[in-house]
Amino acid sequence: MTRIVIADDHPLFRRALAQAVREIVPGAVLAEAPDLEAARADLAAHPDTDLLLLDLHMPGSHGLVGLAALRAEFPAVAVAMISAHDDPATIRRALDHGAAGFISKSADLEELKRAIACVLDCRTYVPPARSGQLPAQGAPGDRELAARLSTLTPQQFRVLALVAEGKLNKQIADVLGVQERTVKAHLTAIFERLGARNRTQAGVMLRTLELADPARTSVEG
Repeated sequence: MTRIVIADDHPLFRRALAQAVREIVPGAVLAEAPDLEAARADLAAHPDTDLLLLDLHMPGSHGLVGLAALRAEFPAVAVAMISAHDDPATIRRALDHGAAGFISKSADLEELKRAIACVLDCRTYVPPARSGQLPAQGAPGDRELAARLSTLTPQQFRVLALVAEGKLNKQIADVLGVQERTVKAHLTAIFERLGARNRTQAGVMLRTLELADPARTSVEG
């Protein structure tokens, strides 16, 4: 039975996606998550999930960091990104970091249905209005970083994410419930796999995936 998680902090949009899913796959099992941590917990409890519909700027996601984290921990789950900000460069970066598709929040119900059906059929979906505008390839640095991040284990990615937040080894050990020497061992492996010289450089590499939400930026401005 098809299982789909809708991860978005806007209840009305979750409802629209749920309606589209039910029309395409009437018997699908649906779950909803309002933030990244809820989505991660759901996937951990249901690793057989077929598809995650993930809001690009959902709380906890930090742009493409959330995508990379979930792809590291649940590589068998297809992830389609959702955003009102569907510029070609962002779509290209999302695809390079493992997204199975990119769905615009401006899509009507029929387009939502086509997009979800496409991804469930193991095909890559991008908004028709953007398909001819996407760069053939992403920036070399982005492609290389995506490849390097994909070599990290889920626990190594968690360590890296905490490093990017500025946490010290002891703090990371406390958060993950491991010994400090285990954290140091993970960091050694992370530096080698990312080609980073130190924790600062490794953290900066991950933070390049952070994308500011234009909607929030304009409101704050």
